[in-house]
Amino acid sequence: MKIKILKQTDNELKIEIEGAGHGVCSLLQKKLLENKTVDQAGYDVPHPLASNPVIYVRTKGKGSPKQALIDAAQEAREDNQAFGKALASAFE
Repeated sequence: MKIKILKQTDNELKIEIEGAGHGVCSLLQKKLLENKTVDQAGYDVPHPLASNPVIYVRTKGKGSPKQALIDAAQEAREDNQAFGKALASAFE
């Protein structure tokens, strides 16, 4: 999975994620919107057959959009690990 930074300022970040789908982008958007420093977060898939999704984050005040995205990815990873453990336990 390759990530390309399209725009980066103190309060805005726009990245393109090669090979990601709606599942990853939707999860990141949800986690970003739970962050109190995030003013706006969303994603777009310009064309479902030929385009890579673009994620946009805008933060309030001194919040870093880069750190907000890193935190969102970490929270998503932790949630997925917890789900994997619960699923394995359910099948035992």
